[in-house]
Amino acid sequence: MASLPDDDGPAQTPETAATVMRYHLCWKHRDLDGVMALYHPDIQYNDFFQNRVLRLDELREYVRVSMPRDPDEALEHSDRIRIDGNTAFIQYQVTLRGGQGLVSFRSSEAITVRDGLIWRVNEYASLVREQAGSKTDSSLRPAASRLGLSPRQLSFMAQDLQQYFERQQPYLNADLDLQQVARECGYSRNQISYLLNQVLGQSFYRYVNQARLQHLLNALETAGPAVRIDDMAFAAGFNSLSAFYKCFRQHTGQSPSAYLKQISLRTRT
Repeated sequence: MASLPDDDGPAQTPETAATVMRYHLCWKHRDLDGVMALYHPDIQYNDFFQNRVLRLDELREYVRVSMPRDPDEALEHSDRIRIDGNTAFIQYQVTLRGGQGLVSFRSSEAITVRDGLIWRVNEYASLVREQAGSKTDSSLRPAASRLGLSPRQLSFMAQDLQQYFERQQPYLNADLDLQQVARECGYSRNQISYLLNQVLGQSFYRYVNQARLQHLLNALETAGPAVRIDDMAFAAGFNSLSAFYKCFRQHTGQSPSAYLKQISLRTRT
């Protein structure tokens, strides 16, 4: 939770500060009714990432699916809450795992208070890939709007996908497909496809094969000297050796035989 400005910060009204703090405490404690009670009857919530304008009768479900899932979950605030007159300004970042390099949404909100209630919210978000030469990506917004996905929802999807792969190990099934993954994670096929391709920056099969390869690499650390790498590849879910060898070299920079030799030398020393 970000702190409110001190006496040296921008000019503020006590009413705005108190309302915004109540609002964020309700979010933190997943108090849906408390959040809704703080919205002005004429609330206009502008989600510029999805290019949507939501009124009071549309906000309950929007808020519900965006609230923290765990009591101790916290956004990474880029700055303290700053208040100028009747408007509070908040900046935060949501980081997603599973992409090529670090992927995050950088978001900001301008919350305007009237009559002790939240009257306007302007929320902006952009995707940033933390790689050399990467740029903010605004091309995601039209599809995100059609699929009804906010940055917070995309972060939850990424968590659900990662946990499903870690706990259920579906990649061990050589016939695993996108439809099955989407169904098991509780999302539509188009939503998972969008998350993988547009946000995490990789195809479904690349994502699955990387999970298979990591499973195999973990197994190699405890395998005996008579290990048959091809058999292990099939056991990990690869359905072709050519796909396995390509994935292995892309990930490790080595052939399987060179990698096994390296492991053998390490265990002898």
